[in-house]
Amino acid sequence: MQKITKQTLFSILNARHLNNPYSKLASIPSPDNFKDIKKASQRVKEAINKNEKITIIGDYDVDGVVSTTIMLEFFNSLGVKVDYIIPNRFEHGYGLSPKIAQKIENGLVITVDNGISSIEASKILKSKDIDLIITDHHTVGDVLPYAFAIINPKQKDCSFEFKEICGAQVAWYFCAAIKKELGANIDLSSYLDLLSLAIIADIMPMTSLNYTMVKQGLKKMKTSNREAFKILNQNIQKSILVSDDVGFVIAPKLNSAGRMDDATIALDFLLSKNKDRAFESLALLDELNSYRKTLQEEITKKAQSSINSDDKAIVVWGENWHEGVIGIVASKLSNAYKKPAFVFSIKDGIAKGSARANSQLNLYDLIQNASDILLGFGGHKNAAGISLLSSNLDEFNSIIQNSLEDNELELHEEQENLGEVDIASVDLEFLEIIESFEPYGLENSKPIFKVSKANLIKCELLGRDKNHLKLTLSSSDGSLFEAVKFNDSNLNLDKELSFIVSISKNEFRGTIKPQFLIQEFI
Repeated sequence: MQKITKQTLFSILNARHLNNPYSKLASIPSPDNFKDIKKASQRVKEAINKNEKITIIGDYDVDGVVSTTIMLEFFNSLGVKVDYIIPNRFEHGYGLSPKIAQKIENGLVITVDNGISSIEASKILKSKDIDLIITDHHTVGDVLPYAFAIINPKQKDCSFEFKEICGAQVAWYFCAAIKKELGANIDLSSYLDLLSLAIIADIMPMTSLNYTMVKQGLKKMKTSNREAFKILNQNIQKSILVSDDVGFVIAPKLNSAGRMDDATIALDFLLSKNKDRAFESLALLDELNSYRKTLQEEITKKAQSSINSDDKAIVVWGENWHEGVIGIVASKLSNAYKKPAFVFSIKDGIAKGSARANSQLNLYDLIQNASDILLGFGGHKNAAGISLLSSNLDEFNSIIQNSLEDNELELHEEQENLGEVDIASVDLEFLEIIESFEPYGLENSKPIFKVSKANLIKCELLGRDKNHLKLTLSSSDGSLFEAVKFNDSNLNLDKELSFIVSISKNEFRGTIKPQFLIQEFI
């Protein structure tokens, strides 16, 4: 195994981005190659000129909330008042549902981050002679909704150059096309802070176009004039924001609104025009996020008690498990057991589920094997939502397990470590090399390293629930260092340890030092 020096670290990380065709914002693709985007922007121009009512339909996750925020701010900059609906997970279900379609009486409807699976709702709008423009990024099914225009890079006949973008990016590109159609003077780069939040939160591949947008967006987030980001920066207190700050601190707070209550709380926060309003919204988000964590732990424990370890995929369910957290539970279980996970909540005979995977196989394709018994489903390669009659859960489980019987693809993709690292060589310069290639994420993972034969000096438990390990260790060359292992309370450790770590910068009261986070013991 190679020894990782600063030079080898720089070379490895630099090689990941050498062939990025969109390495500068000036070189990112234009909106013109999206199928239907010209037609859709002309229809918006017509609606504005005729003073038609325009209704934006968002979604309750961070991507959907950010997409709605961008649309509302953009139309506000044009001086055009628009209506919006962000579905309530518990009242309306996902996206443009029949319930929401029935509420709309006239005008033009534009979806953001949803709509590609809204077949029934599109029929209702069509029956009322309401034009529908769908902007979405989710996998396109065999049957398309009735729509005036569909802007989705995953359509087979869409020639937009980079397919793996989030809903907020599609919405932003649509705004760019409308701007061009109207000849408006609006600075679209002012939305980069919001876009980077959505790209990270929706776990898009951190490569190519996404890498460039988020790299610039994180800088913009740090200097943003939005009251929401000002207050978040005060709370985080870091000189430079990295993808983990968004993925593990900011996004969960915003997501908790749609998971536990109503996503308009997160929307109000992002749209806050004064400090007091932003502070109030954030306090409520923090409260909801704490409640989310408690429920998540409870459901995870219940789910673990019914897992069959011999199965190729985890398929578990329970009565009235909180719908807002089953997606996170599925993600935790998938990572812990290294296989796809399906978690369902049963209410009134209907099972609503979330699926998560980190594998070579495509979840959407896997679920399609059971499409005959489903009430509905949609999603990506690694995440999906499903609903079916609870009486069909056993059959669904059988179909999934049988579909994976002859599968030759990896059920869980392990991240490769770059090589062996000497603790003594991990100084500020080493940390700066890692930081200079931020943002990290899917398909551009944060570097991890092997540490061999460290001597355990002290071991203690951290956190309110004493569920995190803090180790004081001595490396083979005698260097003392501390390492943390989250969600592990096993104090029964060997005196000599080898493990895989990621390394990040720990800033505390002006002092900067390496923070070693143990990914797994070897």
